Amino acid sequence: MKILFLTHSFNSLAQRLFIELTRRDHEVSIEFDINDAVTHQAVELFQPDLIIAPFLKRAIPETIWRQYTCLILHPGIIGDRGPSALDWAIMHNQQEWGVTVLQANADMDAGDIWATENFPMRFARKSSLYRHEVVEAATHAMLTAVTRFQSATFQPMPLDYARSDVHGRLHAPIRQIDRCIDWQHDNTLLILRKIHAADGFPGVLDTLFGEPYYLFDACMEEHLSGQPGTLIAKRNHAVCRATVDGALWIGHLKHKQDTQSTFKLAAILALQDHLAEVPEIPDDPFCKQSGMTYRDIWFEEKNEVGYLHFDFYNGAMDTTQCKRLRDIYLTITRSAVRVIVLMGGADFWSNGIHLNHIEQAASPADESWRNINAMNDLAQAIITTDRQLTVAALQGNAGAGGVFLSLAADYIYARDSVILNPHYKSMGNLYGSEYWTYLLPRRVSKSHVQSLIQNRLPIDATDARNLGLIDECFAVNSEEFANKIRQTAESLAKRPDFSALLQQKTHQRELDERLKPLQSYRDEELRQMQLNFYGFDPSYHVARYHFVHKIPHSWTPRYLAKHRRL
Repeated sequence: MKILFLTHSFNSLAQRLFIELTRRDHEVSIEFDINDAVTHQAVELFQPDLIIAPFLKRAIPETIWRQYTCLILHPGIIGDRGPSALDWAIMHNQQEWGVTVLQANADMDAGDIWATENFPMRFARKSSLYRHEVVEAATHAMLTAVTRFQSATFQPMPLDYARSDVHGRLHAPIRQIDRCIDWQHDNTLLILRKIHAADGFPGVLDTLFGEPYYLFDACMEEHLSGQPGTLIAKRNHAVCRATVDGALWIGHLKHKQDTQSTFKLAAILALQDHLAEVPEIPDDPFCKQSGMTYRDIWFEEKNEVGYLHFDFYNGAMDTTQCKRLRDIYLTITRSAVRVIVLMGGADFWSNGIHLNHIEQAASPADESWRNINAMNDLAQAIITTDRQLTVAALQGNAGAGGVFLSLAADYIYARDSVILNPHYKSMGNLYGSEYWTYLLPRRVSKSHVQSLIQNRLPIDATDARNLGLIDECFAVNSEEFANKIRQTAESLAKRPDFSALLQQKTHQRELDERLKPLQSYRDEELRQMQLNFYGFDPSYHVARYHFVHKIPHSWTPRYLAKHRRL
């Protein structure tokens, strides 16, 4: 079938559905929901058999839904209506939630139901729930709905609140007053729930040092305490704020200003002029923690295998994070472990350089240069590891430089739900580094190198495995994936031919170095990156500004809008 996506952006859910439907031989084209005129034009150009809306912020025009079947993905259980569905579910501490595929009609979220899928709720950030449970349930429900549409015999179920199995209800848009934190009375779990329910967007509006900030990226602290509402500690990128019964860490803030656009920053940067008197509470990444606290890098060792976790918010890695991670990694290489597993984070493995922190810098070009060199130093340390075998374990999605950083490892495994974006061009024709010109051709053919870099389209772990980009993927949940990685790494460490494998790896690196030094790849890539950062073409700086400030799309890129290429 010809399927047109109408979507606010090409987010993780839209990417997953695009991949799944394309794999099933559907012809999928994408149009960003800019305005009614653009939507009408897209429909006229593509003449779709079906329209799917995986992520919309406004209603589809009546002239379209009356002529075409339009399937809306709503992140709520049957009967749930209105915006902020997932926000309210977290705020109300729902134990189970779901997604519903319904047909667009005159009443928002009240159309006939084509499919639904429920899931148990984790106590987690909204953004994390969306990327995992919501995307998984939505993919299954939408594929079911598409199959039912193709049958031409299925009759969708009208929404009927009289049915005993319809538990959802119409709710009002959630407001900041609903999220408001009372630091003198709210306990830690309640505050955490409020911040979780707003994570990603819009954040919880609060006050720090007399200025309004939106709060994001919070986690529990079990051992520190102080006067409720005060900042009592700082660590790396986060600050710790006392509550009536303990404390919590806040990783990111967005300054609210009425006169200019602002964006999320690490709390330590957003508040840098106010933290001189706040004590630094260091964290040893090699020590096992008792109780919950904030850690963005930590290390575990078991049965001659070392597991290096780096859980950076949204997968972005700034200069200081790259340097800290490299220093910790080099310490591990001097230990007795035989296998090093690079675990990344639960939501993202890595998305490369930190565009928000680059945008905030006094000289974004200089900070871009520092950041990419710090990423390269980390990649170089992994590539040249000669005492251990290395494994990249992709629990979550990866993009741009994060994908190529994973290629520095000897073995790469991923959950099969992981989405990879192995390209840079979408960020203003950025050339990219992280030794990709060395690492990528080692794994895929020349034609596939070009298609991956130039097409700017996502692939899932199954496609990545089939291309040779990764070694294997597993259809398991997060806990099972961690167990599978542990079994795989321990088996690798215990292999009777371990020394031969290590010798073979070292020998291949020596051959590669004689053929073309690693530094040459880096120098060539950085010459191109220098043009991106300091050259006459401002495309990278413009694209980064639009990305960081969340500037609405004014058009749909042609690599997504197939109907505009015909």
